[in-house]
Amino acid sequence: MKSLKIFIIALLATVSVAKAQSTKAELQVSGLTCSLCAKTTEKSLKALPFVSEIKPDLIRNVYTITFKDGVPLDLSQISKKVKDSGFSVSYFKTTLNFDDIKVADNTFTYAGNTFKLLNADKPLSGPVSLTVVDKGFAPNSITKKHLGKNPEQPSASNPVYHVAI
Repeated sequence: MKSLKIFIIALLATVSVAKAQSTKAELQVSGLTCSLCAKTTEKSLKALPFVSEIKPDLIRNVYTITFKDGVPLDLSQISKKVKDSGFSVSYFKTTLNFDDIKVADNTFTYAGNTFKLLNADKPLSGPVSLTVVDKGFAPNSITKKHLGKNPEQPSASNPVYHVAI
């Protein structure tokens, strides 16, 4: 009987986690040449108040970042920490569950940030993978492809991040 209760609790926890929105993101950094560079960047990112954990993949120069629950994200700080370490962001990607996110005029708010969907041609539902294409989060070629030759920079007071599916 006790094991049945534990099983039911575990099942309910799994179902509620599956409905939760993203708490993780994938960040690829370009320019890393050694493990010391990667470790310095990892340490710098881990110092951010909304970062809970970082798992590096040194073969692909990718960091899986886990965010603290309930702490607002400051995406510009992620880009700044990477740049201050002497490197650049190749991509920043996360998956959000759009079952609980309201989208109006291809714009939505998540974790204290406003996002503009660039290529959403149908209503979104369930888990959707998003890539930030603003300068500082993607190479110039990707930014130009999605935002044109003169992309607007997110303002510090009210940033709007552009994302592609």
